[in-house]
Formats: sequence, structure tokens, C-alpha cells
Amino acid sequence: MSDTATTNVTPISADSKLTDQEKREQLRARIEAGEKRHEERSVLDQAKDVADSAVEFAKKHPIATIAGAITIGLAIGAMTKRGRDLGRRGGSWASYAADAALAYGLSMVESATDKVEDLGDAAGTQARRLKRDAGYRLDSMSDTLRSSGRRANRKSSRAYRDLRARLGS
Repeated sequence: MSDTATTNVTPISADSKLTDQEKREQLRARIEAGEKRHEERSVLDQAKDVADSAVEFAKKHPIATIAGAITIGLAIGAMTKRGRDLGRRGGSWASYAADAALAYGLSMVESATDKVEDLGDAAGTQARRLKRDAGYRLDSMSDTLRSSGRRANRKSSRAYRDLRARLGS
């Protein structure tokens, strides 16, 4: 992974002055170079990358990692004769473990549901506030336009009367 991270690759942009054929050739050359780098990587390098990815995943998702390990262990144990015998005898323990896992999962779902509901409530409150503010501003603007219209009407009536008086005399 360190080999691919250190190689500088300039993108082929759509607005470059290259023809479509030249772009295809560049793309083919890049693909071939990537395949060659991939072939040159040793199994040890690939194993290190996989191990690093696994550690990173385990750090980000510890509960999923533990649950997966338990599931894999139970599956492998169920494949052996001794594991099947223990499974028959330890059925109640497995039932308790399953109940605990279900309870934990349900609590996680309920927690997520509560957070979504809280978010919905907050969004509803914000929408109502915005609606109220918009209504107030529209009413205020309507009042302002109404009074401006009345003033313009009065001024135009005066101007008409003055003009008529001048022409009539």
C-alpha cells in the first residue's frame, strides 16, 4: 500500500487538449503500470496491508469485532463433535447470550430512534419558527405596500386635480 500511496498520478481531465484516443492510451498505460505494481508486491506486503486494515477496523468498530469473533468461535465449535455435545448441554447459556445480544441491539436501535425523533422535533420547531417569521414579514410588507399605495393614490389625485384646475382656468 505504501508503494501506491507514494506514486504521483496526474488525473486525465475532461477539458485537456488531448484527443480521445490519446486519453485512452494514457489510461491503458496507467492500468498496465498499476497491474505491474500489483504483481510486484510480495505476499508479505499484502499480508501487512490486510493486517493493518483489520487493526484499523477493530479500532473503529470494537463491538462488531467482538461479536464477529464470538460468532466465528461458536460456528467453529459447532462443527466439532465435542462442540456439538457442549452445545446440547450449554443450550441455556447460549440462550442467555442470545437474549443479551438482542437486548443490547434493541437498546442501540431505541437510542438511534430517540435521536432521530429529537432531530425531527428540532426540525419541526425550526420550521414552525421560520413559518411564523415569514408570515410576520409578509404581513409587515403588505402593510407597508398598502400604505405606500394609499400615499401614491393621494399624491396622484392631488396632481390630477391641480392639473385639471390649471387646464380648466
